[in-house]
Amino acid sequence: METAATTTLSAGPDAAQNAPASASRRIKADTLWNALVECTKPGITRLVTITSLVGFVMGASLRETPITPLLLLALACGVGTALSAAGANAINQYMERARDARMARTAQRPLPRGRLAPHAVATLGWGLSLLGCLVLWAFCGAVPALVSAACVVSYIAVYTPLKPMTSLATFVGALPGALPPLIGWSTVSQSPGWASLLEWGGLSLFILMTVWQIPHFLAIAWMYREDYAKGGYAVLPLADPTGSWTSATICLWSAALIPATLLPASVMPERLGLPYLTVAGFSGVVVLWLSVRLFITRGRREARQVFFGSIVHLPLLLMAMVAETIIRAYFL
Repeated sequence: METAATTTLSAGPDAAQNAPASASRRIKADTLWNALVECTKPGITRLVTITSLVGFVMGASLRETPITPLLLLALACGVGTALSAAGANAINQYMERARDARMARTAQRPLPRGRLAPHAVATLGWGLSLLGCLVLWAFCGAVPALVSAACVVSYIAVYTPLKPMTSLATFVGALPGALPPLIGWSTVSQSPGWASLLEWGGLSLFILMTVWQIPHFLAIAWMYREDYAKGGYAVLPLADPTGSWTSATICLWSAALIPATLLPASVMPERLGLPYLTVAGFSGVVVLWLSVRLFITRGRREARQVFFGSIVHLPLLLMAMVAETIIRAYFL
């Protein structure tokens, strides 16, 4: 039997010389691919896609639709949302490449490191954003596509330019972060056109995501305030050296997070009951408790705990929401 080694040898010296070159090309292609993916902020893109699909599941549970077309529609919704979110993130990295280079936590990104050309990232961003909106328009409808476009535009044309100008940018930035559930909800809503965005089921998810983001991002800003100062960003902790306003704001929004997490159950009682309320109430109290500790100490360790607490809180909440909804809709 002829082995790979004997094939290479029998082909003469050229094959031996070409093998390392081929391996080098594969390594370069992998490196380029990894850099392109990194520009899309895959963690944020994943969260945006998940929250869009949560909106889809909650909306779909209120209507009777055969499972196969529903799954195909969910796939289109997820792909379209992911593409447009990835594109917006790439454009954001293109716009902030000079500031990223001055911050330790972002200096290793592809553009500051020179691993990609700026025009390539900008082209990637606009291409993915457009493609994502087109996918949503073609398969999910005009309203989901326009909501996705609003996410992209508000993120890159409003939030990103405001970040070095005012600490209020954090609150403005909560808008594009809270809209994705409405992409999924409007995809399967039985209400016509824009009326789908005024249903309390979808609005409750929008409110929940809006409130959740504030303590989450302010905790990050407190932990990395020196880094943000180097980058020239006007985050609240830079105007609040003692941390009193920042920690108080985190506490207030963490307190508001509890009723915000209970709101979906109050407007969709046929889908969410005691199991979800238990998870929402307990996890919300834990986040509030961590926030109060930060208010007392104003330490980086406590801010980090609020940050990680919020990271655990949201997935638990969404998993409980989706799990109970599916069980009630399809198994009870």
